[in-house]
Amino acid sequence: MKCYQAKAGELTKSWYVIDATDMVVGRLAAQIAPILMGKHRPTYTPYLDTGDYIIVTNVDKVVFTGNKWQQKSYQRYTGHPGGQRDEVAWKLFQRRPERILQLAVQRMMPKNKIGRHMLSKLHLYAGPTHPHQAQSPIPLEPLSGRPSPAGALFAVKAEPKPKKASVPSVPEHAAPPATTEPAAPPATTE
Repeated sequence: MKCYQAKAGELTKSWYVIDATDMVVGRLAAQIAPILMGKHRPTYTPYLDTGDYIIVTNVDKVVFTGNKWQQKSYQRYTGHPGGQRDEVAWKLFQRRPERILQLAVQRMMPKNKIGRHMLSKLHLYAGPTHPHQAQSPIPLEPLSGRPSPAGALFAVKAEPKPKKASVPSVPEHAAPPATTEPAAPPATTE
């Protein structure tokens, strides 16, 4: 049996639009990255770019959980000696709000040429509008929600299982022989 391998020009690319208002950065990035790579399709091929285009609006309204706005720092290097720069998340967010989500998605992508090509299909916008209306993007509703203190996105109510009627167990040698008697016909009143 042969496995299906996609060819370079035979797949059509779709466009999706996501509203990132009040979405947790890492959870949103974990949903965007597989779509960019094409892992949401049965035709995924590791050495080809089979992913779709994603437009994310309102990236200036994403959130971090915990105290990450003050504790998380992003490093970059200017290329000159002594040019390593650290920037706290809230400062980077003030300067370039779309960069927070871009870095989160970028770190989930393959670290090679094809990964850079896949990342070029991600379009991030700080406001609610985008210039890609001509592609007629499909609205995509990401999984949302903040984790509860237990770590689950939602609490499942545990329902008690109904108890079966217990039949007392009688050893086989002590059981009386089973007899089948015909049931009496129902009494009719005339």
